[in-house]
Amino acid sequence: MRSLAFVLAALAVFGLAFWAYRENYATQRALSEARNLQRQIGEAQERLSVLRAEWAYLNRPDRLSELAEINFDRLGLLPLRPDQFGRVDEVSFPNLLLLPLIGPVDVSSAAAGEEEPL
Repeated sequence: MRSLAFVLAALAVFGLAFWAYRENYATQRALSEARNLQRQIGEAQERLSVLRAEWAYLNRPDRLSELAEINFDRLGLLPLRPDQFGRVDEVSFPNLLLLPLIGPVDVSSAAAGEEEPL
């Protein structure tokens, strides 16, 4: 009986060692994937900062006004003036068309699914 207990204990130790071995490699794989993702995030942030710098460089007002002058015959772009801006109270909004009510409407029969007699 004692030898059976030793065999079962040895099998349990081997089983737990195998489980720990698998968990160790699964953890190492997860850590490696996390490092890869962190590296990719860092590269993406670096690319984004370069793109933002390029965008700021290309949108310099002196460069844009120079381009507008060079391409004036084709585009006809003029610089903005302060009198071209308006206030919100100067905007004319369209009038809302309100439908007239011609008589009372019975909503109780319409909700019950009954049709109105014509």
